[in-house]
Amino acid sequence: MPPKGRKSVSAWNVCEECKVVVSQKDLVIHAENSCPPPNSSWTHGYIRNGILFGFLEEINNRDGLKNLPNSVCDDLVLISQSALQLCNIAIGDPVVVDICGTSTVKTAWTNLEKSLKLLIFDRKILRILDQIEELITVGESKQMMMIKLRLIMCEKNNDSFCKAFLNQIFVEMHRDKIFKPGDRLHLQYYGRDIFFNVSEILPFKESYLHKDFPEIIKGFEELTIETPEDEDIYYRVVEETRWNIKTVNSSSEEENSTERPLNRLSTIGGLDNVIEEVRKIIEVALTNTELITMRFNLWRGILLYGPTGSGKTMLAEALAAESNVNIVRVNGCEIYSKYLGETDARLRDLFKTAEQKAPSIILMEEVDSLCPKRGNDGSGGSEQDKRVVATLSMLLDALHYTSGTSCKAIAVIATTSKPDAIDPALRRPGRLDVEIEIGVPSPEARLEILQKLIHGTQFQVTDEELRDVAFSAHGFVGADLASLCSHAYKHAASTSQATITIDDFAWALTQVKPSAMREVLIEVPNVQWSDIGGQHDLKLKLRQAIEWPLKHPEAFVRMGITPPKGVLMYGPPGCSKTMIAKALATESKLNFLSIKGPEIFSKWLGDSEKAVKEIFRKARQVAPSIIFFDELDALGGERSGAGDSGSSHVQDRVLLQLVLELDGSVPLGNVMVVGATNRPDRMDPALLRRGRFDRLVYVPLPDAETRREILEIKLRKIPKASDVDIDYLVSKTEKYSGAEVVAVCHEAAMIALKENINTNCVSQNHFITALQLVTPRTPQSLLQLYEDYQQTK
Repeated sequence: MPPKGRKSVSAWNVCEECKVVVSQKDLVIHAENSCPPPNSSWTHGYIRNGILFGFLEEINNRDGLKNLPNSVCDDLVLISQSALQLCNIAIGDPVVVDICGTSTVKTAWTNLEKSLKLLIFDRKILRILDQIEELITVGESKQMMMIKLRLIMCEKNNDSFCKAFLNQIFVEMHRDKIFKPGDRLHLQYYGRDIFFNVSEILPFKESYLHKDFPEIIKGFEELTIETPEDEDIYYRVVEETRWNIKTVNSSSEEENSTERPLNRLSTIGGLDNVIEEVRKIIEVALTNTELITMRFNLWRGILLYGPTGSGKTMLAEALAAESNVNIVRVNGCEIYSKYLGETDARLRDLFKTAEQKAPSIILMEEVDSLCPKRGNDGSGGSEQDKRVVATLSMLLDALHYTSGTSCKAIAVIATTSKPDAIDPALRRPGRLDVEIEIGVPSPEARLEILQKLIHGTQFQVTDEELRDVAFSAHGFVGADLASLCSHAYKHAASTSQATITIDDFAWALTQVKPSAMREVLIEVPNVQWSDIGGQHDLKLKLRQAIEWPLKHPEAFVRMGITPPKGVLMYGPPGCSKTMIAKALATESKLNFLSIKGPEIFSKWLGDSEKAVKEIFRKARQVAPSIIFFDELDALGGERSGAGDSGSSHVQDRVLLQLVLELDGSVPLGNVMVVGATNRPDRMDPALLRRGRFDRLVYVPLPDAETRREILEIKLRKIPKASDVDIDYLVSKTEKYSGAEVVAVCHEAAMIALKENINTNCVSQNHFITALQLVTPRTPQSLLQLYEDYQQTK
């Protein structure tokens, strides 16, 4: 009897419901999860209407293609033989490959595998498509137009190269290749990877085609179009194709430097006074007035300075738009060149362009990077920086030269966030004549900016709620407020809301911080006044010093007094001085800068004083704000004698700088200084006089009522047995500091865990044992020192 023949099982199955072709191994998955297959998030490969959907993999074994050059292999897409037959694709046919909306044309080739794993590319091709391991589709190429074309490409790596040589390379590499607008091409140029974008394809007119073109078209008409809904048109490169390669920087200066700005003055809020002042200067500078130009030099240069994001560039662009003049941009990072004299030439060309397009405004952004400050003796900065400063000074002077009875209708607006870093040669009359500060907006200005930002959007926020948001955004500039609105919109979208509400703004305020504070911003712990037991008198004094000047400024004006500038808390260690400062930062919702005395000192001469100056500058910039100096005695200790060491002299200079910042020529404004120390007797008397640290607040050891509140707050989180007597603990913790009272609770919990790791409560015996281990450590001599100091002061 002959052996029983094995029945052949087909590797492919057609789903009866959705009519797609799936492999045998994916049949169960298809039936359970994805029938019919969704448009996204496919779980397996399949074939639908002659289109192959599958996953993309990298080539690991190229033995079957070892005789082909790399350029040919990079153009192949490998598909299993059976999948090619099911899609009616022949080996060598051009196919359209779509990866998450990015499509390209490749040549179909056979793969030995019998699955829909398919489409094995070289990784170099994946880089061109900016995708990897994504589900992709393959179909026959469609709408093939066999015509001549002109290919314009933009090179994204600003490396210099020979365009004629690249033209020759492209002609040889891409003959008979198929492209569409938007494709990306890759080229290795002397070992470097260069990528190009196909920005435009220009077909020649039909009258210029060869006479045999109709026969070529006829041959392509036999191709089947499997995806008629795709409207992309693909073009084949022929011998007559011309390649036009352009770099990003090779476009004409007219196109890049005289563009019309889109910002309008109607979209800018909180800068009405600045707008009016700058507008008057520009109007005079762009008007040819015979009498004035013959006798006096007009103001033509304006320096706008202020923190980053305050709207300097937006204001300049909007003024140019409203004035109906051209704007010529001068960006230091773009005009600098490594070749000698080329930077100066580019600068002169830009001014020449502004003169040709007059009336015009020259906008110099971040002028401090273009013309950094030189040394007093001419040293400092590179030779190129010196030439640029000299060239720009000459060009600014040349704006005042008259031709007959008229002058050049050109104005210059320079912006910077670091005015002190600009070379002084530019900051004199005749060049940058007027300097205007665009500072951090006031609460009313912030309200106006927010109204401009949300105008035209869907929101359910009352005027009073929006005012509260504006007054809570301390230190926010325009860019920060725009980010605040973006975060509010994002939160509303995440909760599927159609409009923005006050809850969205409240959430956004917890996410967005002032950009000027990012260098010094600290994470303020969420400590509330209710987390601190007792100290009611101290809390009241701090609220009077911090909250009253902000909430009731008219009361101080009515009484003819100024708010206190500083508060110094002193007392034994562990009495919650630092914790009170944390609660102050949380409750007041002000910008909070926490400084520890030793952090300021530096081994470099002048750096310590500079650090103090920078701290106060940041605080003024984001006012109202609080500067908290922990361990202030390390920073403001009593000044030393003449024979002390050099380190003491550094401390003396830091102390002097601190005194100058507290009551110097630059007012503190809405900046409150809070200090904490354990040794007030070591503080320099000059720091403690009235007008500097006005309030000296003693933080004593907690009394019985305060200890009770501390124990109650702490025992809320610790499970305790019913026999725990709080009155007993209060009586036994006399002369304990607040930190030591908390330590008793922690130690009792640790003793309970030591006895039984699975325990769920702490008993009275555990507290009695903890009281024997944790004893008060504040010496009587230190307490006597505080009493004597109180009587003296």
